Amino acid sequence: MSGGSDHVLDHPPEDGLGRLVWRLDRILRWPEDALNFIAALAIMFLMLMGVVQIVAGLRWLFNAPIFGYIDAIELSMPILAILGIAYCQRMGVHIRMDILIQNFSGRLLWLVETFAATCTFVIMIFLCFFAWNFFNDAFVIGDSTTDAELPTWPSKILVPIAFGLLVLRAFVQILGALRLALNPDLAPVGVVVQKDIAEQAQEEIREAMAGERREGPG
Repeated sequence: MSGGSDHVLDHPPEDGLGRLVWRLDRILRWPEDALNFIAALAIMFLMLMGVVQIVAGLRWLFNAPIFGYIDAIELSMPILAILGIAYCQRMGVHIRMDILIQNFSGRLLWLVETFAATCTFVIMIFLCFFAWNFFNDAFVIGDSTTDAELPTWPSKILVPIAFGLLVLRAFVQILGALRLALNPDLAPVGVVVQKDIAEQAQEEIREAMAGERREGPG
């Protein structure tokens, strides 16, 4: 997993391209955070729903399992797996070749990042196209689940929405990385800044110790 993090500047850079990337980055942050928050809420809701399903399904207690529970779980998969994809791209927590990338520095590093972001951008455009057609077919024919006959299009439309947001995030990262490839001395904005292994290990230790302090003595 990547050891990167998004780099945030409190004020726009002085160069023109930097200001553009900074503004685009700030605009994308709120929908990325919102979709990621919705995904987190969905996980908590499904956990509670699973508990209710187990308790309600006990033969000796209620014997009243939730109708369409399996169908609802299937339809919720895009929420859990897809909605946070742009947020993860921004934070640099998708699987990356860190061992390889950490050997690069300066202009070469940002040229590699530009290439990687461009590949993501192009691939996701194609996936957006196919995901939209997938949703549109389900909407037109009135596709539904087998058991509870729940409509599938509300779930399927989340995929092109999340992919579209990832396309925009990849575009911002292309501009941000290209800006640094042209001038590596500029302040990073709109890109993932890599952390070395020692720094990442120190952060994990601090987080673990903070968690122990919150839990208190056992």
